[in-house]
Amino acid sequence: MKNDYKKKVVYSESRRRTWLRLVQRVACICVFFLCGLLCAALLTRSGVVSRVKYELTGSEETWEEAALAEGYASSVEEYYYDNMSEDLHEAYREIYVHLMRNEDSGDFLTSISVEDFWQTYYAVLADHPEIFWTDTSAQVEESSLTGTVVSYSFDVTVAAEDRDAIRLELEAAADACIVQIPSDATDYEKIKYVYEYIIDTTDYDLNSEDSQNVQSALLYHSSVCAGYSRAFQYILHRMGLFCTYITGTIVGGGDHGWNMVRIAEETQADETLAGVPSVSAEEYYYYVDVTWGDPVFAVSMDGYGSESTISYNYLCCTQQDLFKTHVPGDSIALPECTSDAYDYYKLNNMYYESFDRDVIYQALMESVQANDSRIMMKFGSEGAYQEAQSALFDGDLLNDAGQYLMQQNGENSWSYRYHTDDNFYLITVYW
Repeated sequence: MKNDYKKKVVYSESRRRTWLRLVQRVACICVFFLCGLLCAALLTRSGVVSRVKYELTGSEETWEEAALAEGYASSVEEYYYDNMSEDLHEAYREIYVHLMRNEDSGDFLTSISVEDFWQTYYAVLADHPEIFWTDTSAQVEESSLTGTVVSYSFDVTVAAEDRDAIRLELEAAADACIVQIPSDATDYEKIKYVYEYIIDTTDYDLNSEDSQNVQSALLYHSSVCAGYSRAFQYILHRMGLFCTYITGTIVGGGDHGWNMVRIAEETQADETLAGVPSVSAEEYYYYVDVTWGDPVFAVSMDGYGSESTISYNYLCCTQQDLFKTHVPGDSIALPECTSDAYDYYKLNNMYYESFDRDVIYQALMESVQANDSRIMMKFGSEGAYQEAQSALFDGDLLNDAGQYLMQQNGENSWSYRYHTDDNFYLITVYW
C-alpha cells in the first residue's frame, strides 16, 4: 500500500506540472501574439512598415527618378541642394516630390532624423519660391524605435484645388515684368530692372497678406522682406538666371531675408600665337536686398528719405558692405562676395576712391548745371568720406554751387538737405 500510494502521488504531481507548463506556454504564445499585433498596429500607424516595404522591395523608385518620371525635374539651379550633405539629397527630393504632388501629409520613406528633416525642408523652400502654398511650418512624427521621421504634415495656406489657378497668375505677373526688359539686356541689366520693378510695384507693410511667399509681392503688391526676396528670385528663375534666398539677422535687429545672384564677367587675355584674343568668363557672386532698396522701407526704419528715391546700395553689393548690417545664418555655406564690378556708383561715375577737392567741386557744379535734384558721392574709404563731409558741410565747398543755383533760379537764397550713410561711405546732397 505504501508503495502504491507513493506512485499515485508521484503520478499526480507530474501530471500537474505538465499542465502548468502547457498553460504557461499557451500564455506566452498569447502574449507574444498580442504584442505582435500591437507592434504591427503601431508600426503601420507610424509609417515604419511603409518604409520597410520601400527599402526592401523596391516598390518606389528613387525620389530623383520619381521626379524625372512625373515631370517634376527641377528647371532651376538648386543652390541649397548642391551645397548640402549628399546624405540628405534623397530626403530633399522626396520632400520636393511630395510638395509637387500636392501630398500635404503622409508617410515619409527616406530615413532621416527630425533635425535633418527641418534642415532639408527649409532647403527645398529656399531653392523653390514657386512652392507658394506652404511655409516652413510642418508637423512630423518620429519613430521611437528608429529615431527617424516616419510621417509628415505640411502647414498649407492654399488649398490643393486652388494652386493651379494661382500658379498661372504668378507666371503672368512675372512675365509682365520680363516682357519689359530689352532682349539684348545684360544679366546685370536684367537684375537691376527686376530690382527696380519690385520696389516700384510693392509697398512694405508688416500686415501684408501671405507676406512670407511670392504671392504677396507679385499679386497683392504689399509684402515684407521674405515676399520681396522670393518674388525677386522667382522672376530671375523664369529668366534662367541664378538667384538664391538667404536668411539671417540684422545687426541689433530681428530676422531678415535677402538674395544672392551670380554674374559672369568676360575677360580678354593677351593675343594668342594665332593673333586671336582669348576671351574667358569668370563668375562672381553678389548680394541683393530688394527690401532695403525700397524707399518706403527706409522711411519706416529711420524716418529719412524720399518715397520716390530707390536706394542702390543693396544692388549687387559686396559682403564687405552688406555684412556691416546683415548677418547671414549658418544653414548653408556661402561663397565669397568680394567683387565690386557691378557697384552701382562705380558704374554711374559716382564713386571716388579718395577725396579730391577739385574733382568734387566739378561734380557739384555739373550736377547743378544739369538741374539735377540730387548728387550722390560714394567714397572708397572712411578717411576720404570724412574729408568730404568736412569740406562740404563745415567748409565752403558748396558755396559756389549754391551761388550758381541761386543765379539759375533768380533767387536770393538757397537751401539744401543731405544724407550720409556711414556703412557705404555715401553722401547724398538734395538741391
